[in-house]
Amino acid sequence: MSPYTVMMGIILILTPVTCWVFTLGNKEKRTPLNKMFEVIHEKRYYLHALGYIFIIKWKALTDKYNEPIKIRTGNWTELIYSIEGNTTLWIQQTFENAWLTEFLNFHYLFIYLFLIYITTVYFAYVGERDMTDKVTLNYLLIYAIAVPYYLFVNVEVTSSWIPGMKALLYHDGWYTVFYATHDPLDNAVPSLHVAIPFGIILLNWLHCKEKGIKMREWAHWPYHLFIVINTILFIFTIAYLGIHWLLDIPLGMAVGALGALFIHYIQPRLRNDKGHIFEGVDKQKVKRHAMWEGAIAILMFLLIITAISYQDENMDDSTSMRVGGGHSNFEILKSIGYGSEISSSITNLDDSLTLQFTVIWVDASTPAMDQGVIDWDEIKNIQSENNATIYSLEPGEERTISITEEKKWHLIIFHNEAEDVDDVIPIRIINDYGNEEETMYKSLALSLPSLWMTGFVVYRVVRLKKANRSLIDSTPSHLWEEE
Repeated sequence: MSPYTVMMGIILILTPVTCWVFTLGNKEKRTPLNKMFEVIHEKRYYLHALGYIFIIKWKALTDKYNEPIKIRTGNWTELIYSIEGNTTLWIQQTFENAWLTEFLNFHYLFIYLFLIYITTVYFAYVGERDMTDKVTLNYLLIYAIAVPYYLFVNVEVTSSWIPGMKALLYHDGWYTVFYATHDPLDNAVPSLHVAIPFGIILLNWLHCKEKGIKMREWAHWPYHLFIVINTILFIFTIAYLGIHWLLDIPLGMAVGALGALFIHYIQPRLRNDKGHIFEGVDKQKVKRHAMWEGAIAILMFLLIITAISYQDENMDDSTSMRVGGGHSNFEILKSIGYGSEISSSITNLDDSLTLQFTVIWVDASTPAMDQGVIDWDEIKNIQSENNATIYSLEPGEERTISITEEKKWHLIIFHNEAEDVDDVIPIRIINDYGNEEETMYKSLALSLPSLWMTGFVVYRVVRLKKANRSLIDSTPSHLWEEE
């Protein structure tokens, strides 16, 4: 069984326990079991379940497009590295411990899934209808906001770039197959492990602030505190495990804040508590919204196009990955359909060191993955048993390989035999999936909701300021004059 299946099984078992524990001091808020299905129907919570199914499909679609368009979008890792250098390497080396690694690997996946799913159930269980709406939308819409950054601002994980940085999460037996098939390893900016829980924290605060409730006096303060503590732990975890850059943390918080504000402003209209969903909407208001929100969305769209053009023009000089002496790393090749082909061009950009690499089926690689390290000797043994080729690339040499095996995920595993970790080999990897142009258009279309939501929040904040109203005011604008 995959880590996801195991984690979700544990979460389903813990769901009633969690709801019970966090309502020990508020037993009167619990929903009786014999009323559960009535409440689900009355408050339309079945729509929330459909929302989770929708975002799972949305994520799968985003990941499907991510790899083919990299032939033009490249990555921005070198820029991020020039800003913060080896800070995350210092964090990892300072605190590295086998027991801590195991705990944080579990925490990274389990608590993330736990917060996403159980938070919705918890607020539904205690009768907080509005918060149930908001935390469900939090997962759905924050991911939607992150889509253009994931697709067009690719940044490799720290362990793919910093010499000596171990991939404590990705190169670890049981987890390797799961993450290789679910994470392209260049979705580092922003961190959703920060954005999504931070969005929940901010939604809780906005809810209490607007209702005049002190956070510590809120009936759900214990659960809120639980989220805060785990969010802080996430911030340490993503740096320690060799995943995210420190810059991903404030960027994740910014995406979480944008999503939380959008949800806080839009939810009262969706629930019709203050009039029909389109109450107060007229042609003039639609024109104003279209003009201002559209202008912001167009500006962001042009920035994306500019970024694509810049990377496209500089692709021949770009570095995809860096491997330090004595270390190994991998590039993921996603599964393809029948009759398709991946053409991978690999260039050793160093001027003195020889690069070794091989292509291996993801599932076959797990015996060589342990505690953040790829055992290159074990990889060679596995490949020898399967009569697979180990390639050598001399300095400046380029080689193109083709993958035609359908429905299987593969890894290109690279190895640098130099003894000194600072003897780094920069590598350029260009994977041609053959459908880049069509996929590019679809990726741009998939990004449009994010651009509009950003425009909506900016325009809403401007209108609130002009009306001398609080930025946390979620009252629909057609009621402002009445108040």
